[in-house]
Amino acid sequence: MNAHRLAEERSVAYQSLIAERLPSQPEVLASARRRVQGWLEAAQMAPFYARKWAEILNGDVPSIAAFLRERSELADELRQSSPFAGALKPEERWRIIRETRERFSQQSWPGSSSSTSFALPGVAWGFLPWGWGLIRA
Repeated sequence: MNAHRLAEERSVAYQSLIAERLPSQPEVLASARRRVQGWLEAAQMAPFYARKWAEILNGDVPSIAAFLRERSELADELRQSSPFAGALKPEERWRIIRETRERFSQQSWPGSSSSTSFALPGVAWGFLPWGWGLIRA
């Protein structure tokens, strides 16, 4: 199993759930906009990514939701620095981690060996405060 592909799929699942909530939870979008504004003001983020997120978040809710679900090189890049951090509850993130891991452990992907399994008993990839890493499942 390709660990990079697994992380991408998990990220798409996170963002898709957030996209579903945008129409009914405007505070999620407001928080993301504030975060991006902070990035721009403090120059904490690479300018390209902060400006692109600002541009996207200036759109209407349907276009923002569509981008969060989009499968493109730009969407994949921007998902790695999402301003929607904290929008999902820990239980929701764990559910997505489990479901994505289970779906991937049942599939064979190009470039992966069917005898090589990413899943380890009691261990999963997870997003930690300092980045992706192995965590207890």
